[in-house]
Amino acid sequence: MTYPFRVVDCGGQGTQEWIEARLGIPSASNYSKLITTKGKRSTSFDGYCMGLAAEVLTGKPYSWHKSELTITSASPHSPDTAIDPNELDALDWGTYHEPEARAYYSLLTDTDVVQVDFCKHPNLEAGCSPDGLIDVNQDGMLGGLEIKCPKNPQIHMEYYKSGEIPTKYIQQVQGCMWITGRGFWDFMSYHPKLKPFICRVYRNDDLITAMTEEVTEAVQLIEQYVREFKFEGVT
Repeated sequence: MTYPFRVVDCGGQGTQEWIEARLGIPSASNYSKLITTKGKRSTSFDGYCMGLAAEVLTGKPYSWHKSELTITSASPHSPDTAIDPNELDALDWGTYHEPEARAYYSLLTDTDVVQVDFCKHPNLEAGCSPDGLIDVNQDGMLGGLEIKCPKNPQIHMEYYKSGEIPTKYIQQVQGCMWITGRGFWDFMSYHPKLKPFICRVYRNDDLITAMTEEVTEAVQLIEQYVREFKFEGVT
């Protein structure tokens, strides 16, 4: 399938190449640092932009990328196959169980899930890292998948009981739909000992319009910070 967005192949999410591909680029998992669920600018807007500019200037990931990189050691595809998932912290637990959750989603919904590493807006240096793309038309729309695997079973149960996407993931999921142009995104919470929770989220065009404005301004501010703080060294 030809996509209307740019797909960056990094050899898998969580790899060093994936981290480097996202340096300095606002990504959907952190869009809450730019915009609130009400479409207003987040108080962390400037700090997030400054952190991304620092990535460009130093060539090194900021704190949020560092945490994402460290969890790759928990991957089931890691050379270290002797992993006891019960000994993993919450981030590692989620990464370890994500492939299992994705496979279970495919089984439950009879849907093929396409994995991609990093998706970039066609015209803007902004992106997202979907847990999966759904390339089969459903009710006139294509979609995607966001997976969360909370280690704490109570958190999963709370998600299930609420019957809707947790508020803290709204910007991430809407951001994925903005970048990819998709019409829906399925949110899945998975725990291997509990009944899975899946809910469908549709595009919120009002929020996406506001998000487009805020992320565009963020990209411009990042570029401004890079110009302002670039140091050529002592001559």
